[in-house]
Amino acid sequence: MLVMEPHPVVQFATAARRLSAAARAAGLSVPAFRSPPRNPRALRTIRRLPGGSVIAVRLQQRAFTDVVIDMIDGVLAANRLEGEAAARVRGMLRAAVAAPANRAAA
Repeated sequence: MLVMEPHPVVQFATAARRLSAAARAAGLSVPAFRSPPRNPRALRTIRRLPGGSVIAVRLQQRAFTDVVIDMIDGVLAANRLEGEAAARVRGMLRAAVAAPANRAAA
């Protein structure tokens, strides 16, 4: 049986939805996600705008786990979380991304 990996853009969109839902549920500011960053040499950028933050992450030629780590770090940065609070939220966001599709949709 042939198992196909989802396209990186589909994976990115799914991760963004899951991270957004988890951040919202935790009472955090939910950033927008986009790809690629405006700076062609950057792997991840954050723009703070009056309406909220925008996290831009490079997808090309990167392991998707690295992309997810950058997305999670972007949520933490957008909410200015550090130390123990950041560690707690990081774990919650990782679990949200790793959740099976049916559990994340519930």
